[in-house]
Amino acid sequence: MDEPDTQPRRSSTGRRRRRARANGVGETATGERSAVEERGARDTGPPVAPESLARTIALRQLTAGPRTRSQLAEAMTAKGIPAETVATVLDRFGDVGLVDDQAFARSWVESRHAGRGLGRQVLRQELRGKGVDDELIAEAVGAVSDDDEMAAARALVRRKLRSMSALDHQTRTRRLLGQLARRGYGSGVAYAAIRAELNADLDEPASHGT
Repeated sequence: MDEPDTQPRRSSTGRRRRRARANGVGETATGERSAVEERGARDTGPPVAPESLARTIALRQLTAGPRTRSQLAEAMTAKGIPAETVATVLDRFGDVGLVDDQAFARSWVESRHAGRGLGRQVLRQELRGKGVDDELIAEAVGAVSDDDEMAAARALVRRKLRSMSALDHQTRTRRLLGQLARRGYGSGVAYAAIRAELNADLDEPASHGT
Protein backbone atom coordinates (compact mmCIF):
# COMPACT_ATOMS: atom_id res chain seq x y z
CA MET A 1 0.00 0.00 0.00
CA ASP A 2 1.31 3.43 -0.94
CA GLU A 3 2.22 5.72 1.93
CA PRO A 4 0.08 8.84 2.23
CA ASP A 5 1.66 12.08 0.98
CA THR A 6 2.49 14.00 4.14
CA GLN A 7 4.11 17.01 2.33
CA PRO A 8 1.92 20.14 2.45
CA ARG A 9 0.75 21.30 -0.94
CA ARG A 10 1.97 24.71 -2.02
CA SER A 11 -0.71 26.95 -3.45
CA SER A 12 -0.22 28.67 -6.79
CA THR A 13 -0.80 32.01 -5.02
CA GLY A 14 2.07 31.31 -2.65
CA ARG A 15 4.34 30.44 -5.55
CA ARG A 16 3.45 33.67 -7.33
CA ARG A 17 4.20 35.72 -4.23
CA ARG A 18 7.54 34.01 -3.68
CA ARG A 19 8.50 34.58 -7.31
CA ALA A 20 7.46 38.21 -7.05
CA ARG A 21 9.58 38.71 -3.92
CA ALA A 22 12.52 36.99 -5.59
CA ASN A 23 12.21 39.49 -8.45
CA GLY A 24 11.94 42.43 -6.06
CA VAL A 25 8.33 43.17 -6.99
CA GLY A 26 5.64 43.84 -4.41
CA GLU A 27 2.07 42.90 -5.33
CA THR A 28 -1.15 44.62 -4.42
CA ALA A 29 -4.36 42.76 -3.77
CA THR A 30 -5.01 42.73 -7.51
CA GLY A 31 -1.52 41.50 -8.37
CA GLU A 32 -0.38 44.89 -9.71
CA ARG A 33 2.35 47.09 -8.37
CA SER A 34 0.96 50.12 -6.55
CA ALA A 35 1.93 53.69 -7.41
CA VAL A 36 3.43 54.10 -3.92
CA GLU A 37 5.64 51.05 -4.45
CA GLU A 38 6.66 52.34 -7.87
CA ARG A 39 7.76 55.65 -6.38
CA GLY A 40 9.49 53.89 -3.52
CA ALA A 41 11.45 51.74 -5.95
CA ARG A 42 12.65 54.81 -7.83
CA ASP A 43 13.24 57.23 -4.95
CA THR A 44 16.26 56.37 -2.87
CA GLY A 45 16.88 59.82 -1.42
CA PRO A 46 14.79 62.16 0.73
CA PRO A 47 11.30 63.04 -0.55
CA VAL A 48 11.15 65.92 -3.04
CA ALA A 49 9.17 68.97 -1.95
CA PRO A 50 6.04 69.52 -4.08
CA GLU A 51 7.14 73.03 -5.07
CA SER A 52 10.52 71.81 -6.26
CA LEU A 53 8.90 69.01 -8.24
CA ALA A 54 6.41 71.48 -9.74
CA ARG A 55 9.22 73.74 -10.92
CA THR A 56 11.03 70.78 -12.48
CA ILE A 57 7.89 69.70 -14.35
CA ALA A 58 7.23 73.22 -15.62
CA LEU A 59 10.80 73.78 -16.78
CA ARG A 60 10.84 70.45 -18.57
CA GLN A 61 7.64 71.38 -20.38
CA LEU A 62 8.97 74.81 -21.34
CA THR A 63 12.21 73.33 -22.62
CA ALA A 64 10.18 71.38 -25.18
CA GLY A 65 8.45 74.55 -26.36
CA PRO A 66 6.21 77.46 -25.28
CA ARG A 67 3.31 76.48 -23.03
CA THR A 68 0.26 78.25 -21.68
CA ARG A 69 -0.50 78.52 -17.99
CA SER A 70 -3.30 75.99 -18.41
CA GLN A 71 -1.03 73.45 -20.12
CA LEU A 72 1.57 73.70 -17.36
CA ALA A 73 -1.07 73.42 -14.66
CA GLU A 74 -2.43 70.29 -16.31
CA ALA A 75 1.04 68.72 -16.46
CA MET A 76 1.66 69.43 -12.77
CA THR A 77 -1.75 68.24 -11.64
CA ALA A 78 -1.24 64.98 -13.53
CA LYS A 79 1.81 64.36 -11.33
CA GLY A 80 -0.16 64.92 -8.14
CA ILE A 81 1.00 68.46 -7.34
CA PRO A 82 -1.49 70.22 -5.01
CA ALA A 83 -3.52 73.04 -6.57
CA GLU A 84 -2.11 75.69 -4.22
CA THR A 85 1.45 74.74 -5.14
CA VAL A 86 0.58 74.78 -8.85
CA ALA A 87 -0.80 78.31 -8.56
CA THR A 88 2.18 79.55 -6.56
CA VAL A 89 4.76 78.20 -9.00
CA LEU A 90 2.87 79.48 -12.04
CA ASP A 91 2.53 82.94 -10.50
CA ARG A 92 6.29 83.06 -9.98
CA PHE A 93 6.96 81.87 -13.51
CA GLY A 94 4.61 84.56 -14.77
CA ASP A 95 6.42 87.26 -12.76
CA VAL A 96 9.71 86.45 -14.51
CA GLY A 97 8.14 86.11 -17.96
CA LEU A 98 8.43 82.34 -18.36
CA VAL A 99 4.66 82.03 -18.64
CA ASP A 100 2.85 84.66 -20.70
CA ASP A 101 -0.44 83.64 -22.29
CA GLN A 102 -0.77 86.96 -24.09
CA ALA A 103 2.60 86.59 -25.82
CA PHE A 104 1.85 82.91 -26.51
CA ALA A 105 -1.46 83.76 -28.21
CA ARG A 106 0.09 86.47 -30.37
CA SER A 107 2.95 84.25 -31.47
CA TRP A 108 0.61 81.35 -32.16
CA VAL A 109 -1.66 83.45 -34.38
CA GLU A 110 1.25 84.94 -36.30
CA SER A 111 2.89 81.60 -37.03
CA ARG A 112 -0.25 79.61 -37.78
CA HIS A 113 -1.84 82.28 -39.95
CA ALA A 114 1.28 83.16 -41.93
CA GLY A 115 2.81 79.68 -42.01
CA ARG A 116 -0.25 77.46 -42.36
CA GLY A 117 -2.75 79.93 -43.80
CA LEU A 118 -5.28 79.21 -41.06
CA GLY A 119 -8.38 81.36 -40.74
CA ARG A 120 -9.62 83.10 -37.63
CA GLN A 121 -12.18 80.45 -36.69
CA VAL A 122 -9.59 77.67 -36.41
CA LEU A 123 -7.12 79.97 -34.63
CA ARG A 124 -9.73 80.66 -31.95
CA GLN A 125 -10.47 76.96 -31.54
CA GLU A 126 -6.79 76.07 -31.21
CA LEU A 127 -6.12 78.73 -28.57
CA ARG A 128 -9.19 77.71 -26.57
CA GLY A 129 -7.92 74.13 -26.66
CA LYS A 130 -4.70 75.34 -25.04
CA GLY A 131 -6.57 77.08 -22.26
CA VAL A 132 -6.03 80.68 -23.32
CA ASP A 133 -8.50 83.21 -21.91
CA ASP A 134 -11.20 84.41 -24.31
CA GLU A 135 -10.14 88.06 -24.00
CA LEU A 136 -6.57 87.21 -24.95
CA ILE A 137 -7.83 85.11 -27.84
CA ALA A 138 -9.94 87.98 -29.13
CA GLU A 139 -6.98 90.34 -28.92
CA ALA A 140 -4.58 87.98 -30.71
CA VAL A 141 -6.98 86.87 -33.44
CA GLY A 142 -8.12 90.46 -33.90
CA ALA A 143 -4.66 91.27 -35.22
CA VAL A 144 -5.62 89.36 -38.38
CA SER A 145 -7.53 91.89 -40.47
CA ASP A 146 -10.20 91.15 -43.05
CA ASP A 147 -7.68 91.94 -45.78
CA ASP A 148 -5.12 89.59 -44.20
CA GLU A 149 -7.63 86.77 -44.08
CA MET A 150 -8.78 87.33 -47.65
CA ALA A 151 -5.20 87.39 -48.92
CA ALA A 152 -4.41 84.14 -47.10
CA ALA A 153 -7.60 82.49 -48.40
CA ARG A 154 -6.84 83.50 -51.97
CA ALA A 155 -3.26 82.22 -51.67
CA LEU A 156 -4.60 78.87 -50.50
CA VAL A 157 -7.07 78.72 -53.39
CA ARG A 158 -4.30 79.51 -55.89
CA ARG A 159 -2.18 76.64 -54.58
CA LYS A 160 -5.05 74.17 -54.69
CA LEU A 161 -6.18 75.18 -58.18
CA ARG A 162 -2.90 73.97 -59.66
CA SER A 163 -3.99 70.38 -59.11
CA MET A 164 -7.61 70.90 -60.18
CA SER A 165 -7.25 71.86 -63.83
CA ALA A 166 -9.02 68.69 -64.99
CA LEU A 167 -12.07 69.27 -62.79
CA ASP A 168 -15.21 71.15 -63.80
CA HIS A 169 -16.15 74.47 -62.21
CA GLN A 170 -18.71 73.02 -59.79
CA THR A 171 -16.40 70.28 -58.51
CA ARG A 172 -13.52 72.71 -58.02
CA THR A 173 -15.74 75.12 -56.11
CA ARG A 174 -17.12 72.38 -53.86
CA ARG A 175 -13.68 71.04 -53.00
CA LEU A 176 -12.21 74.46 -52.41
CA LEU A 177 -15.07 75.39 -50.09
CA GLY A 178 -14.43 72.27 -48.01
CA GLN A 179 -10.71 72.94 -47.78
CA LEU A 180 -11.21 76.55 -46.78
CA ALA A 181 -13.78 75.60 -44.17
CA ARG A 182 -11.36 73.12 -42.61
CA ARG A 183 -8.74 75.87 -42.45
CA GLY A 184 -11.12 78.11 -40.51
CA TYR A 185 -12.56 80.43 -43.16
CA GLY A 186 -16.19 81.47 -43.05
CA SER A 187 -18.42 80.88 -46.05
CA GLY A 188 -18.44 84.57 -47.05
CA VAL A 189 -14.65 84.80 -47.20
CA ALA A 190 -14.37 81.39 -48.86
CA TYR A 191 -16.84 82.18 -51.67
CA ALA A 192 -15.24 85.56 -52.30
CA ALA A 193 -11.72 84.10 -52.44
CA ILE A 194 -12.75 81.28 -54.77
CA ARG A 195 -14.68 83.60 -57.05
CA ALA A 196 -11.78 86.05 -57.25
CA GLU A 197 -9.22 83.36 -58.06
CA LEU A 198 -11.41 81.52 -60.57
CA ASN A 199 -12.09 84.78 -62.38
CA ALA A 200 -8.39 85.58 -62.34
CA ASP A 201 -7.68 82.13 -63.72
CA LEU A 202 -10.17 82.68 -66.54
CA ASP A 203 -8.81 86.14 -67.31
CA GLU A 204 -5.17 84.99 -67.50
CA PRO A 205 -5.27 83.46 -71.04
CA ALA A 206 -6.98 86.58 -72.41
CA SER A 207 -4.29 88.80 -70.95
CA HIS A 208 -1.61 86.70 -72.66
CA GLY A 209 -3.37 87.08 -76.00
CA THR A 210 -3.30 90.88 -76.03
